[in-house]
Amino acid sequence: MSTTANPPAAGTEPAASEPVRIQGPLRRLLLWFVPGTLGIFLLWGAIPTVLLPLQVELIDAENKVANLAVVTTIGALAAMIAQPIAGTVSDRARTRFGSRAPFIVGGALVGGVALIALGLSSSILLVALCWTLVQISFNVVQGPFSAMLPDRVPEAVRGTFAAVIGAMTMVGSLGGVILASVLAGSIPGAYLVLAGTAVTLLTLFAVFTRSGDNRGEPRPPFRLRDFALTFWVDPIAHPDFFWAFTGRLLLYTGYFLVVAYQLYLLQDYIGLGDEAVALLPFVSAAALPTLIVAVAVSGPWSDRVGRRKPFVVAASLIVALAQVVPWVWPTFAGMIVFALLAGLGFGAFQAVDTALVSQVLPDSHAHAKDLGVVNIAATLPQTLAPALAGAVVLAFGFAGLFPAAIALSVLGALAVLPIRSVR
Repeated sequence: MSTTANPPAAGTEPAASEPVRIQGPLRRLLLWFVPGTLGIFLLWGAIPTVLLPLQVELIDAENKVANLAVVTTIGALAAMIAQPIAGTVSDRARTRFGSRAPFIVGGALVGGVALIALGLSSSILLVALCWTLVQISFNVVQGPFSAMLPDRVPEAVRGTFAAVIGAMTMVGSLGGVILASVLAGSIPGAYLVLAGTAVTLLTLFAVFTRSGDNRGEPRPPFRLRDFALTFWVDPIAHPDFFWAFTGRLLLYTGYFLVVAYQLYLLQDYIGLGDEAVALLPFVSAAALPTLIVAVAVSGPWSDRVGRRKPFVVAASLIVALAQVVPWVWPTFAGMIVFALLAGLGFGAFQAVDTALVSQVLPDSHAHAKDLGVVNIAATLPQTLAPALAGAVVLAFGFAGLFPAAIALSVLGALAVLPIRSVR
């Protein structure tokens, strides 16, 4: 933040000679991003990676791969549509609580109820319906939540903010895996704990970071055609936005193609059988040390040198390297080495890519809408990866996941090179 007491208005930046310091309201926003991000990403770590595969397996073990693919595909399609819609409405919302807070709290409350219902579901149909509602609800949260970075944070310190958000994204995802593994003996209880945690953290975030009454602000016009076109990332009109979207989509898909199937990989590819649930938290925890180092170094370093692309490219290639290890060394130790390297690469990517994306948004008056679209590249792979992985496994076996993931990660690194407006 600048040396003034209040953060700059959306779309403004301090003068080039004016120092940007994270203090006062900007520091408070940074600190509240920690629990807020955890409130969302605990879910994305716990459910698609552990609870949903276990639940599907308990209902029909023989067809678990195909059933999980069906459930996650339906949920992913809902997520893809929900977040841009919520972002568009949020950009135009005028309430006494600001434009973002009502969607964050409302989406969390509905999502909490859906989580409890998911835990009580006893058929594949009910699991698919409830998971879809969970996806819709928390994507309604995530669009406005993500928009608060470009809304209220100057570009000069977005790398630091992105580092914190990226760290909590990974800590939340990995922590969700660990928490779900510990609570796996009672799936309904696990969903109840997740619901309570998410609703509490997101409500506190919304209360303590809301921007205040904005009913007097002008509302940008809404054009249905323009909104429909947001689902198409135009490479000609907005090439940098297109390449940032594509790079994130490819890298996330490559990463989660393996991570989303970790439980089944440990059970059937590594051969741990029933021991896999107990050992899965160790694989997730192994990523934390390298993740913390990567986030602590890469985000602030990116701000200091004023460059984003080299960090994103290097991080994507490290993720690709990580995926080579269990492919050629299919052991529990190989999965631990995979986690260490993947934590390093994905942590660095998370820390810098969020800042890069925030600098290539097409419309300064529609941050939530545009971020809702680009966040499809992050949330869609996490929920669609089990479906894609299921298709790969059914066709080529578990070993086929790794070359596919490596190819996607390398393509993700190459995709950011054409970006011109960010170094």
